[in-house]
Amino acid sequence: MIISQLSIAPLGKGTSVSTYVKIVIETLKKEHVTFQTNPMATVIETKNLTTLFQVIQKAHQAVADAGAERIITEIKIDDRRDKEATMKTKLKSIKK
Repeated sequence: MIISQLSIAPLGKGTSVSTYVKIVIETLKKEHVTFQTNPMATVIETKNLTTLFQVIQKAHQAVADAGAERIITEIKIDDRRDKEATMKTKLKSIKK
């Protein structure tokens, strides 16, 4: 399982980016991936890197299609291969 952190920010579109965050969220919903948005980024869970990159590309393009002329996209990837890890299992391990 791939767990990643995604932040997509349009530049030059004012100080509020909530409209663009909503666009990214709608894109993720259409792609049927597990995700969780927090105040600074969105965490996404996918079965493999190919799916992750396809979803990120669609989200990035959706922000461009909404009128952003410059976009900064940051991705952090946790590709754990020694055991199955999900957002739930990671959170559960710190609550023990």
